[in-house]
Amino acid sequence: GDFQVFFGLLIASTQLIATYTMASEDGVEQFAFQAEINQLMSLIINTFYTNKEIFLRELISNASDALDKIRYESLKDRSVLEAQPELFIRLIPDKENNTLTVMDSGIGMSKADLINNLGTIAKSGTKQFMQAIEAGADVSMIGQFGVGFYSAYLVADTVTVVTKHNDDEQYVWESAAGGSFTIRPDTSGEKLGRGTKIILKLKEDQSEYLEERRLKDLVKKHSEFIQYPISLWVTKEEDKEVTDSEDESPADEDAEKPKVEEVDEEEEAKEKEKKTKTVKETSSDWELVNKSKPIWMRKADEVTKEEYAAFYKSLTNDWEEHLGVKHFSVEGQLEFTACLFVPKRAPFDMFEGKKKLNNIKLYVRRVFIMDNCEELIPEWLNFIKGIVDSEDLPLNISREMLQQNKVLKVIRRNLIKKCIEMFNELAENKEDFNKFYEQFSKNLKFGIHEDSNNREKLAELLRYYSTKSTDEMTSLRDYIDRMQEGQNAIYFITGESRKAVENSPCLEQLKKRDLEVLFLVDPIDEYAVQQLKEFDGKKLVNVTKEKLDLPETDEEKAERERVEKECENLCKVIKDILGDKVEKVMIGQRMVESPCVLVTGEFGWSANMERIMKAQALRDNSMGSFMTSKKTLEVNPQHKIVKGLLKKVEADAQSKTVKDLTWLIYDTALLTSGFSLEDPASFAGRIHRMIALGLEGDDALDDVAAPADDADDDMPELEAGDAVTNMEDVD
Repeated sequence: GDFQVFFGLLIASTQLIATYTMASEDGVEQFAFQAEINQLMSLIINTFYTNKEIFLRELISNASDALDKIRYESLKDRSVLEAQPELFIRLIPDKENNTLTVMDSGIGMSKADLINNLGTIAKSGTKQFMQAIEAGADVSMIGQFGVGFYSAYLVADTVTVVTKHNDDEQYVWESAAGGSFTIRPDTSGEKLGRGTKIILKLKEDQSEYLEERRLKDLVKKHSEFIQYPISLWVTKEEDKEVTDSEDESPADEDAEKPKVEEVDEEEEAKEKEKKTKTVKETSSDWELVNKSKPIWMRKADEVTKEEYAAFYKSLTNDWEEHLGVKHFSVEGQLEFTACLFVPKRAPFDMFEGKKKLNNIKLYVRRVFIMDNCEELIPEWLNFIKGIVDSEDLPLNISREMLQQNKVLKVIRRNLIKKCIEMFNELAENKEDFNKFYEQFSKNLKFGIHEDSNNREKLAELLRYYSTKSTDEMTSLRDYIDRMQEGQNAIYFITGESRKAVENSPCLEQLKKRDLEVLFLVDPIDEYAVQQLKEFDGKKLVNVTKEKLDLPETDEEKAERERVEKECENLCKVIKDILGDKVEKVMIGQRMVESPCVLVTGEFGWSANMERIMKAQALRDNSMGSFMTSKKTLEVNPQHKIVKGLLKKVEADAQSKTVKDLTWLIYDTALLTSGFSLEDPASFAGRIHRMIALGLEGDDALDDVAAPADDADDDMPELEAGDAVTNMEDVD
């Protein structure tokens, strides 16, 4: 820890040495803002936003986080609370000085924290937030990027931060933006004991944030469910009855009246009434603003949608409402309560390696413990936000104990189960589920890859376009409902894009037979289907791989065997020419209009997987050697090109024309089957020679043009004229 502080200060000092000055008399040090933070502040100050009120939500949220940290430390060492035992957030509007103060008794900041956290070291979210704003996002997203403090400059010209950490002296940080900030020891100000006080010198047109009603409304709107008391310093005028003697005003008519001796009690009471009067009296005091009971402790049917939305926003700093919520309690041997939310959009850093692995806050008997407990929920559910409150875990549990804790494992299983229930509830509303699937389909597929226990349940949630469902995505369940009688497999094709797979040669026979094929065009689909071997007893079959056994009649089988025998020599010649580029050459069932297609071995990589793996920046090259697809070239004996090639082989199997045409067929099959060309220059050379042959042969080949009705002779005679010598030069 000391080394980190030293290292942070070292970085800060080397960055700032050109703009750093020190006044020896009062100890004021001046620093320059880091460039990205300076840009961020300029963006906040100079751009017009109507939604400026979010600054208060951000500052209260930061205060709550600081209180969480000190409370967690106090579980291990009670003495950290001695300087200020009470945990609170306070708001102090001062109309006279035009300032609003947000004060907390949280963990506070040391001098090193002030330098690093408020100005010199940009968090990863700084740049992403600016990019999001430039792309049209709302400023209220700022908290999600970890730079919420700077929203203070939406309403303030100058921000002063007074702070005291248990391990350091009290310091004052101050900046009016303008590229720099100052830090000085606080020797004369009010002693905080521990915590932070942020004083905002409001802009002239922002005085609404000094009004009691406005501040109460904002706390209720954005921060009602913060777990610490938020108190507002309010000034009240009360009517108070005072007697004449208590009243300071000497000019009273009753004083001049002669005193009369009273006989009866009624008259005496009336006389007393006459001698009192009402005056206005001003008093100031703290008023608790967030009086709500923690929402997860209430029954789910008692909480309104609006209350869930308010709680979600205060919990996550999201500017939008949630898409789905699951609020439940588990009782019995183990007791806990949870409130889980699905956001409307995926976080910008969902699959970044360095981010927090989950967004679930762990409480034990209403006391916040931590918000990054990795054992609480699996990585594929890292977009779920919410809280879990356990009755069984010890308050002082350490991170090491959590890893071994059986209670946590049971909670984790229940959370996964309830999340899947929540997704199924979302699926009942097509519009909501489409929004969910657009944002989080990768997580579901990642879950299928990672979570063997819930694979079948997650597969129910998958949606794909298909040859029969081109306008909207279909589920595997709907696919099975549409299956033909006798069909015992779910057919799918993987590829780079829907456009790339829709016209694949691999689909031709299946389309002709009216068999539906699913389009799996997300890279993570390749990983998911490796684990999801079947669904509801039906095997998943990749149509770009070998052993595509389509149903056939006895007549069709006999015809296929006859053609295989007829083309046996052609397949052998093609294999000899291509060598180890292909494992084998055979007659294929899957084509109708294409001359040939390249398919891969049943257990190796598909063409699409090979493309994905080649794109991995840090891939292991040795792995590619044994996982690279073993290719099989399937030819279509009914196609005129194959028929023409068969005639050439029968005439002269060793001719260079046969060799050249074979390579052209192979290269085009590579492209149409989703592979990349190994030698694009040679392919281009062959195509250019074909073009040249066509241009030279416009006149020379007129006399060898085939009759329109003779399909077998549709191809130009490549040996005609001198042009063929050019073709024969192509390897």
